[in-house]
Amino acid sequence: MIKEFCAENHSQVARALALGANRIELCDNLAVGGTTPSYAVIAYVCQLAHEQGATVMTMIRPRGGDFYYDETELSLMLTDCRVAKEAGSDGLVFGVLTKDNWLDEAALEQLLVASSGCETVFHMAFDQIPRKRQFEAIDWLADHGVTRILSRGGLAGSAVENRAWLQELLTHAAGRIEIVAGGGLNRGNLFLLVDELGIDQVHGTRLFW
Repeated sequence: MIKEFCAENHSQVARALALGANRIELCDNLAVGGTTPSYAVIAYVCQLAHEQGATVMTMIRPRGGDFYYDETELSLMLTDCRVAKEAGSDGLVFGVLTKDNWLDEAALEQLLVASSGCETVFHMAFDQIPRKRQFEAIDWLADHGVTRILSRGGLAGSAVENRAWLQELLTHAAGRIEIVAGGGLNRGNLFLLVDELGIDQVHGTRLFW
């Protein structure tokens, strides 16, 4: 089972690795949902994780708030993709939407080109997409080679509370793209989700303590 620790900067990464984290999602500013950390932090955490056989997925997000980005912000994200790769990131995490909460396909295509050679993750911006279009979004992301989608299964509540919809997403994905459950998971409830959905990877800040 892959336990992905959502880390704010470098703090707690060593502790999470010692307790069994085998993948790190590296962010800054978790209070706003995560933004891109500095080059120095990325390089340090990548070295630390790689020494323990773990991988690092770096958040590419220039600010908090919504997931609609203008041309300047997209340019910053493309630069951050290059910088994060140079610092040793194994994967890049991003989510870009239009004003009506559909995938910003043109921006995503640019980000995927910039992410060449890395795993790619569409983060919880996915949950902003109306449920009636989420299967369509899964199809688009899978067809464009995105590695995985991170979802809590809804705009509110925990992944455990939203497990029925997460099961729908897993069924539709059918192994074409990975679905990672996150949101409100901790070491006390994560196995309920694992056992019921049969998933082999989970994400959170409280998986170990």
